[in-house]
Amino acid sequence: MAGGAMKRIRNIGIAAHIDAGKTTVTERILFFTGKSHKLGEVHDGRAVMDWMPQERERGITIPSAATTDYGKEHRINIIDTPGHVDFTAEVERSLRVVDGTVALFCAVSGVQPQSEAVWRQAERYRVPRIAFINKMDRTGADFWAALGEIRGELGANAVPLVLPIGAEQEFRGLVDLLDMHAILYEETPTGVELRQTPIPAELKYEAIKEREKLIERASEQDDSLLEVFMEGRAPTRAELRDGLRAATIAGRLVPVLCGSAFRNKGVRRLLDAVVDFLPSPGDAPPVRGQWEGADVERGPDPEGPLAGLVFKVQADRHVGRLSFVRVYSGTLKVGQTVALGGRDKQQRVARLFEVHANRRQPVEELSAGEVGAAVGLSDALTGDTLCDPEHPVILEAMEFPAPVIDLALIPNSRRDADRLGEALAHLVGEDPTFLAQSDPETGQVVVSGMGELHLEIIVDRLQREFDVGVTPGRPQVAYRETATAEVEYEHRHVKQTGGRGQYAHVVIRLQPGEPGSGLQFEEKVSGGRIPREFIPAVRRGVVEATAEGPHGGYPVVDVAVTLLDGSAHEVDSSEQAFRTCGAAAFREALRRAGPRVLEPYMAVEVTVPEEQTGTVMGDLASRRGQILGVEQKGGVQILRAKVPLAEMFGYSTELRSMTSGRGTFTMHFERYELVPHELAEKLRAASAEVR
Repeated sequence: MAGGAMKRIRNIGIAAHIDAGKTTVTERILFFTGKSHKLGEVHDGRAVMDWMPQERERGITIPSAATTDYGKEHRINIIDTPGHVDFTAEVERSLRVVDGTVALFCAVSGVQPQSEAVWRQAERYRVPRIAFINKMDRTGADFWAALGEIRGELGANAVPLVLPIGAEQEFRGLVDLLDMHAILYEETPTGVELRQTPIPAELKYEAIKEREKLIERASEQDDSLLEVFMEGRAPTRAELRDGLRAATIAGRLVPVLCGSAFRNKGVRRLLDAVVDFLPSPGDAPPVRGQWEGADVERGPDPEGPLAGLVFKVQADRHVGRLSFVRVYSGTLKVGQTVALGGRDKQQRVARLFEVHANRRQPVEELSAGEVGAAVGLSDALTGDTLCDPEHPVILEAMEFPAPVIDLALIPNSRRDADRLGEALAHLVGEDPTFLAQSDPETGQVVVSGMGELHLEIIVDRLQREFDVGVTPGRPQVAYRETATAEVEYEHRHVKQTGGRGQYAHVVIRLQPGEPGSGLQFEEKVSGGRIPREFIPAVRRGVVEATAEGPHGGYPVVDVAVTLLDGSAHEVDSSEQAFRTCGAAAFREALRRAGPRVLEPYMAVEVTVPEEQTGTVMGDLASRRGQILGVEQKGGVQILRAKVPLAEMFGYSTELRSMTSGRGTFTMHFERYELVPHELAEKLRAASAEVR
């Protein structure tokens, strides 16, 4: 691909809070650029991008859906992401591979919990953003209030490129601050027609003032535009566009547009902004990776060494295992043998596709900057690097949150039991936040995920896609254990069996770690008292011992272990002996370190009518919740609280009952906290009965 062709590529994500209109915006972009010939609607289950039956039934996006679109002589690879917090991994891996993001906000609700979470994810990956304030036709729509929340709550240097003409039912057009003209939308029996007119007289003064602010803010962020500003002359449209583009790509400025995607208003202007202000792959800095401890960079050069990232894996009954790939450098070709960076494996690419939701167009190659799907990479996992075997590299990996909820699955028949393992293996390979394991004590299959909806979708997919019948048990909280005190402990492992014996001796210090730190292991052995080759064995023993704590048999997290001293025998010491010794030392040290059970706490936001606020607050308090704040917005009250996950099962039904169906809520995992002593004893007793 020539450099000029790369400049015409845009890899963008569309992300926001649930029900902000992400899929609707994508459907309009596809329609206006000719990719689709009929508008698909979320509410009637006909959205092109929501192709799974579970999405169409629920009216939500579940997996991130990719499509390639051609508009304004540009190739736009769009990834429509879910807004529900149970599917945050889909957002995470999408933001990892896009070059720019369209962040959607509801004109009524403004900045909502998941829109803030997505914004922070984009900041972490340094993804340039433009904002689109959607649903300007809704009752209660307020462009300036939403813009104020983007600036205040997200800390964004947000500048409007358009002004709305009217709001709510009177929303009828936009004032374009770059071209200084009005765009009016006239609804006709055949759709919405655009008409370019002079700016209405009542908005002329405001438009001039906002354009001056736009030029001033953009000049503060771009040196070339600053020179024009200091000369005292008005910048041309091209100069202003280029200055805004440079500042947006650098992450110093966020252009803001508005409209009503459902009414086909403002989407064409948004599409223009995607092309004008979001970066092409050639504008992005070289992707960074490592190999054998050295930093490696790969620039967006189609002729360079291959470097690509597998950001999603999906089982497909027609073509087999699909690996979604973003190519950063080089060219990926059909028949090519690629290395899986850092895994000492090589695989051959059998087929390549350009993707449009669940439809695929075969292609012969994917060049630097392009996104597509490959068949033949049977061992590839999410986060794997595809590289030239002669030029290996490992790109920065993606991080995913740990599951917080468990569910037992009981096969409905012997046939289902035989097929369950293979089906779960497919699903685990697709989703890094989904785990499945067999409980050795009960023989049950236990799956773990991010929330009730996440596991509900998994069960539904098992039955529909894999024809495996299962009966789910009651969801269970994924409890953890930790230490609350610092302890030093010395342990000797001595065993004589007639021949060569086993000997290992370690002294460890166990202390509480920082929340979210998992297990930290450090060795401070001096004088070679433990041979260097045995120290990794001690660590492995400690890691194995964290699988089950003494208080309830839950995994142990957030502890720091330091290997201080020990000794070895010339003949009887071995890796196995030190592994066994390390595990035993950790278990006994933990028993003496005040072990406590941890439970996941969720950040909960409830939107309720004002008259039901007291009832809902009382109910949250009865669930061991802590009210963190109450805010009035648009005639409703928004309650922010911290509540244990164990108390939130079935809450949606209870909330509907308390508010006559008018209340809504969102929640996402925040952190683990100590379980009260009384509840911890009940959990210990219940665990003892099971075991």
